Amino acid sequence: MGVFEAPSDELPTPASTPERISRFVVEAAVNAPSVHNTQPWWFYGEEHEIGMHADRERRLPVADPDGREMLVSCGAALFTARVALRSLGIVPHVRVLPDPDLPDLVARITWSEVRQSADYERELYAEIRRRRTHRGGFDTEPLPAGILTAVASEAAKEQATLRILSDEAERKALGAVVDAADFALRQDRARAREEASWAPPPGSKRRDGVPATAYPARPERIEPHFAGRDFARGHGWGLPPGGQSRLPRSAGVVALLATGADRPDDWIGAGRALQRVLLFLSACGLSAALHSQPLEIVQLRDFIRLHFAGGAHPQMLLRFGATEQDAVSVRRPVDDALL
Repeated sequence: MGVFEAPSDELPTPASTPERISRFVVEAAVNAPSVHNTQPWWFYGEEHEIGMHADRERRLPVADPDGREMLVSCGAALFTARVALRSLGIVPHVRVLPDPDLPDLVARITWSEVRQSADYERELYAEIRRRRTHRGGFDTEPLPAGILTAVASEAAKEQATLRILSDEAERKALGAVVDAADFALRQDRARAREEASWAPPPGSKRRDGVPATAYPARPERIEPHFAGRDFARGHGWGLPPGGQSRLPRSAGVVALLATGADRPDDWIGAGRALQRVLLFLSACGLSAALHSQPLEIVQLRDFIRLHFAGGAHPQMLLRFGATEQDAVSVRRPVDDALL
């Protein structure tokens, strides 16, 4: 893992103006993953304080009526903001859901203390813009056991559990649940219209949603099979195949990110854990694919909780591994997100 280094004149310092620090932090935070790349957040900056709000206008009302996926997305951006502050040597103090009268105020971040950042923190910061969601298969070579242990430890640092499914029968069974959920969601016209509204055609100037540069034109054959969302909707949009092999690629390591409870603060915590895991994997040269289809159907989410997550509440299904395929995503300008 390479330590992030940049010319000193390109980064603010703890002595920089709060405005400059806030802009630097938000420029990093908006690179966090979000459901359908909705980027459902906005920020404000005050004297030594950054506030983060959930943007309900960017919530998925059909797929996410309770706002769970919205808050998981916001949690990922919150962790990213913390990493950005630590890269400057600033110690953030975070209060989650600090005001009952402002339910969409996800967090307030304040700071007054300075402490030199660790190599590890700067390494995570370096991955913020490199990380991309993968939507396909992975190389077949197994990952070292040490990485699997370490990535589970990363999730635990945010009070979440990353359960890795090592049994092949269990992996296939969970893949079948994802397939069933994907089929069911595609039969729901309201959900299909909502998903299509966040998948602009090639050449679009939009800076949100899932662009055609972020998914394959044809679903890859992976073993065991995990259905990906059909953002192209039969139009043939997407990236060309990455190779000529007729053999299926690996599904990679399959894991469930879960929390002990299932309240809004748990959803935010799951997002923090998710981004910590994703940045760690990126620093190891690995990519991750995310599947939320079965978690958007109450009955299937409960089935996964009972039969795959040991009674914990599943917040995200991940597959990860090595791949040479690269995707290009989009983000809104920071001025759209920072007030």
